[in-house]
Amino acid sequence: MAHAVVIGAGVGGLAAGLALQRRGWQVEIVERAPALEDVGAGLAVAPNALKALDRLGVGRRVREQAALQGAAGIQRPDGRWISRTDAAAAEARYGDPTIVVHRATLVGLLADALEPGTLRLGVPATEVDPATGRVVTADGPVTADLVVAADGLHSAVRGKLFPAHPAPVYTGVTSWRFVVPRPADPPTPSETWGNGRIFGVAGLGDGRIYCFATAPAAAGGRAGDERAELIRHFGRWHAPIPGLIGAAERVIRTDIRCLDRPLPRFHEGRVALLGDAAHAMTPNLGQGACQAIEDAVVLAARAGESLARYSAERVPRTAAVAAASRRIGRLANLANPVVAGLRNTAMTVAGRLGPNLVLRQTDPVFSWTPPD
Repeated sequence: MAHAVVIGAGVGGLAAGLALQRRGWQVEIVERAPALEDVGAGLAVAPNALKALDRLGVGRRVREQAALQGAAGIQRPDGRWISRTDAAAAEARYGDPTIVVHRATLVGLLADALEPGTLRLGVPATEVDPATGRVVTADGPVTADLVVAADGLHSAVRGKLFPAHPAPVYTGVTSWRFVVPRPADPPTPSETWGNGRIFGVAGLGDGRIYCFATAPAAAGGRAGDERAELIRHFGRWHAPIPGLIGAAERVIRTDIRCLDRPLPRFHEGRVALLGDAAHAMTPNLGQGACQAIEDAVVLAARAGESLARYSAERVPRTAAVAAASRRIGRLANLANPVVAGLRNTAMTVAGRLGPNLVLRQTDPVFSWTPPD
């Protein structure tokens, strides 16, 4: 039986381990953290990722979580709508809804689907040899037919395989994420754009509300009170934004970084890169985790043949999605009021021309189907 070692137990690493097991591989996943902690906040599982999760046997469980329903869209800070979309129209077009889940929920579903004993927590991998598949871990060395590097944005394995490739760059924007109890009058799923800043809200399947925000900031900046910092940026924006911020108990702040230049390939020898280790992208399309899940399914389908084929399928796909996400981020973060006004007008006109015109822009992303 072919043997795979997966480095990293995030969404991508767990999905890769599960996908390989379902293809008959013996899999062990090593993770330096001592536990799968309840970290992060919400993430969107779009139709393309749901199709991949179906191949992993967990699609039904994810669909049991809340979906985006009814109206959604983009607003101005005063609450006026720039554009609106209908989740039902999107579901009809792509055959699936977009599901918003807490990251820990998705991690738990993937981990629970693994064979017992697959996941080894508190076991960092310190060295990888792509020629032989030898991985040195805290528990000792192991040699694998396939090594999957799902070790995140600052991937040590990527640095070893491609030492001359530019590291992830700071986009000039920092982000805040938090989850609050669902208010009596739940907000419409939306993003609000203004003055180079964004505030978004979405409902989670457990009844809570996921909130995220971005604003320009110096790299590495931190506030003594991040909730107060959010009030400073968004406290005068339309309801219920100030109230949601006021209800936050724990705010996570993360600078947004991405790989601006795509890697030439996602493999070297017996090692395959996956997820943020391969193609870290901005969150503006909500496709970071989705692309990692796609990676996992494609890798499992191709690993027995050729890792070159995995790279050939995934590099152009992820590069296009990352570039589109970066463009949307630049558009959303426009600070010049004149240019932003022109953007808003163009988006409003496009929305009035019908939902299909807007949805067609996401066809290349959401219409993806997994390989056999």
